[in-house]
Amino acid sequence: MIKISDLRNREVINIVDGRRLGTIYDLDLDLENGRIAAIIVPGSARLLNFLGGGRDFVIPWENIVKIGVDTILVDLKVTAYPSR
Repeated sequence: MIKISDLRNREVINIVDGRRLGTIYDLDLDLENGRIAAIIVPGSARLLNFLGGGRDFVIPWENIVKIGVDTILVDLKVTAYPSR
């Protein structure tokens, strides 16, 4: 079993292009079924401006390929990333 606080410290990496997306900012919970529906990683502009400005990555749980010791690998096919 893994704690949510442990997930937040791991780097999220997109295996499609090798880009580092950042660390988990929030979780989308499916309370009806008692599971995590998605992880949310802030867009790069949001890291610099906490009031917003960048799109968040909402990554469905099914797109998580592997949860490792230091990283979380995801399969996220996107055509454009949030601007820096």
